[in-house]
Amino acid sequence: MKLALVTGANGFIGSHLVRRLKEEDYWVRGVDIRDPRFGPSLTDEDFRGDLRDYGVCQKAVVGMPEIYHLAADMGGIGYVGQPGKDSSIGINNTLINVNMLRAASLSGAVRNFFFSSAASVYPTTLQAVGVVRRLRETDVYPALSDGMYGWEKLHMEHLCQAVARVSGLSVSIARLHLIYGPFGAFRSEREQAVTAICRKVAEARDGTTIEVWGNGQQMRSFLYVDDCVEGIRRLVQSDVREPINIGSEEPVTLLDLARLVIEISGKKLDIILRPEAPQGVWCKCSDNTRVKEILGWEPQVNLRDGLTKTYRWVDQQVRGA
Repeated sequence: MKLALVTGANGFIGSHLVRRLKEEDYWVRGVDIRDPRFGPSLTDEDFRGDLRDYGVCQKAVVGMPEIYHLAADMGGIGYVGQPGKDSSIGINNTLINVNMLRAASLSGAVRNFFFSSAASVYPTTLQAVGVVRRLRETDVYPALSDGMYGWEKLHMEHLCQAVARVSGLSVSIARLHLIYGPFGAFRSEREQAVTAICRKVAEARDGTTIEVWGNGQQMRSFLYVDDCVEGIRRLVQSDVREPINIGSEEPVTLLDLARLVIEISGKKLDIILRPEAPQGVWCKCSDNTRVKEILGWEPQVNLRDGLTKTYRWVDQQVRGA
């Protein structure tokens, strides 16, 4: 029997990964600090616990040869960009990551450890106004990561590799770039750009307006969650041990993103820009050269199709509420 542990199993990417593993006939233990929000868990064992507690991590890894470590304190710019969040994000994620890695390396059962890093590890100087650059894996140095969330991700990448060298643990590290799709954080401070814009459009009456944070010219490349999960599975099944990008290479401005969601909705809405609101770095886009070369992976879901699926799900949530 194939066994796996997914941390953050009731979260956005975690829930999609659990579904994929179940389709591949895995027995899955999921651990999360919260209950599922958008339906029952698909895990075989739904384990509730706070991974900042090392004892919880020890219990979670028992008998699990594969670990997919997705749990993190994170959210969109409305969360990570708020004053005072850096310290709590740094402390919470450092505790979660160190505890999980230590428990995995000492368990005697774990063979494979997947860590979900993020595009936030890349220097903010390469994402400044006027710089349109696809971020390569080698661009991470000289380091100037984006906030405490980026710094703790970069630190964990190195810690994973250091532990792997002395423990024999097989480690896979993916730098995920702005994943979106159904079951994302919804109507909360952790809501991210795509879900937030879809929600605003779904809630708006035809002929009215929606707000977009920033000046609308911020550029992002968004990856649909099914493509993300496929990339994770290919990475874990490979012998690739260095950090690798899993993202999209096609940037879009947030203004054009909002226009596309409005078009998908069939409504007629005007857009009001809020340049004083948090907007993050100016441009964030993945360079997929390495992942194409060594894993043969590239996104299959284009932005319009992915947004259509996401908008329909968000619209259902709004109508249901």
